[in-house]
Amino acid sequence: MDFIFSHPKWLFLLFSIPLVFFIHFYSLGNRKKKALQFANFDAISRIEGVDFFSKNIVILFINVLILASLTFAISGLTMRTTAESSSFSYVLAIDSSQSMEADDFSPDRITVAKELASDFVDSSPVDVKIGVVSFSSSSRIEQDMTEKRDELKSAIDSIILSGLGGTDLYDAILTSTNLLIKENQKSVLLLSDGQINVGNLDDAIDYANDNDVIINTIGMGTLEGGETQYALSKLDEDALKSVAYETGGIYFPAQDKINLSTAFSNIFQLTKRKVSIELFDYLILFAIMLVVVKFFLTNTKYVDLI
Repeated sequence: MDFIFSHPKWLFLLFSIPLVFFIHFYSLGNRKKKALQFANFDAISRIEGVDFFSKNIVILFINVLILASLTFAISGLTMRTTAESSSFSYVLAIDSSQSMEADDFSPDRITVAKELASDFVDSSPVDVKIGVVSFSSSSRIEQDMTEKRDELKSAIDSIILSGLGGTDLYDAILTSTNLLIKENQKSVLLLSDGQINVGNLDDAIDYANDNDVIINTIGMGTLEGGETQYALSKLDEDALKSVAYETGGIYFPAQDKINLSTAFSNIFQLTKRKVSIELFDYLILFAIMLVVVKFFLTNTKYVDLI
């Protein structure tokens, strides 16, 4: 494990730490002089000797940690370690057409699709880039390629059923492929009931193959079908199997959740290699927590403990 900085020029701010110490103890010295000047013997008894310094050392320590955390954050501190990783980048393409409201999955197909997409994000290695696309009669990029799991899961949660009819798989594959265009190895995980009625499926497959994109598909629904507010909607496995087979991917039925977990691991094709973990978010969060702790210690009854 080692650490690198993407913006090391900001590390000069660490030289301000001695200044923090100087200001801290200089201000304490002034307070002691004032106490002696006004003959406040109660104050003198509280600030004599070691107790004089120990009363404020916790706040000093917190201030130094806040400064160091913010400096490391803006300097782009990154941890490099050896971990399980995948050479692929992925786009989650989630069907949000009206047929995804069918109730053959509980509570409905779209909810289960979002749960499976979140499970995929949770099981992915830390350095894998993932994007999110939703599609019905047209496609929408919900999240650009990123390694930030919180942003990905938020994008997935925000997907709602489209008010427009139709499922354009061609546009979904086109949008997903374009999102992956700059990545080295590309894969799409497409979650749909296969009810495709817009766009040319063969053209979609050709576009994916021309750009070296592997499409794995998950069938959202049952062969018996489920009720929507318009009609009975059944799973069309043939279209989903065709897309997966023709692009070198695999088709998975969503109802087999146990095997899906294993399938996700196989999709990632894990190998041991060096991965980089950006620590910016963690350092900022740590600094914020320290500010809260400092406020709590200096503005509550616990002030006497420091």
